[in-house]
Amino acid sequence: MFFRRARADRAFREAQRAGYELLQMHAEWPLPEPAPGVGTPAAPQTPTTDFLPLDLRVPSRQDVAGLMMRWLQPLVVDGEVRTCRECGAYRDWIVLCMRDDSVWLRCRAGHTTQEAGLDVAWYNRHSGPADRFHPTLEEGLRHLGH
Repeated sequence: MFFRRARADRAFREAQRAGYELLQMHAEWPLPEPAPGVGTPAAPQTPTTDFLPLDLRVPSRQDVAGLMMRWLQPLVVDGEVRTCRECGAYRDWIVLCMRDDSVWLRCRAGHTTQEAGLDVAWYNRHSGPADRFHPTLEEGLRHLGH
């Protein structure tokens, strides 16, 4: 069992390295210079980093008020299981990561409290990719089953 996992981890790291090298190779390629039209001066080119059309772009972190994920198991922070101060719940949390880099916990009963022991780095390590964006908090909570 242990060797199988080590082998899988090694294969994953090698795939990450290969992907990184591929990205570096593409970043070093020079961009082709556009040919100016006949008889018209070339317009000054401004560099752009966006390569996707507007309708295919995912909203950036600045475009949303926050991110949320469901945390079903008990939440342990600094060796202590977090419980709701009002109802005593200790599992089935909604973890909210706000734009101001604060992390909040919301229990099943709807009680919300800021969690100083968690930060954006913790949220990013434990959350998966965003699968959907919701216009309101209530719609996001409904999507996550709360």
